[in-house]
Amino acid sequence: MTAFTTTAGKVFTRDTLCHQVDIWRAQGQTIVLTNGCFDLLHAGHIETLEAARAYGNVLIVGVNSDASVQALKGPGRPLNAEGNRARVIAALACVDAVTIFDESTASALLATLRPHVYVKGGDYDANNLPERDVVAQYNIAVVFCRLVPDLSTTQLIEAMRAPE
Repeated sequence: MTAFTTTAGKVFTRDTLCHQVDIWRAQGQTIVLTNGCFDLLHAGHIETLEAARAYGNVLIVGVNSDASVQALKGPGRPLNAEGNRARVIAALACVDAVTIFDESTASALLATLRPHVYVKGGDYDANNLPERDVVAQYNIAVVFCRLVPDLSTTQLIEAMRAPE
């Protein structure tokens, strides 16, 4: 029988995640953080998450809360509740930990966790990264992953809602 971690065991509050990060850091692990809404998980998300994992030993994913998704994306979003989105992300083999955050950016999460590497999708760059001040302040390396063309949650939702 193979041992495995349940998805619930990979979803942390920010406080418990801080403690776990301290343990990983003491073990010499390279900690990577990425974040997003992940309202409808698609291949572009998977590509970014797998790429992010390659930059370290531990991948932490910040999932925007329902309130922050609605503020960012507008009425009718998210389609999936934050707990469900966090659990789906936690089920991925490349992900070690998930936490939900209420802020519109990951700045506070970055300042609290201070990962070695911060990974963002290709729809961001050094000029439009909302967290650029905090990554500079804490000397966090930033990596921008390739954007998978013509694939986004917003596009998927629009396609589902379009009349045939």
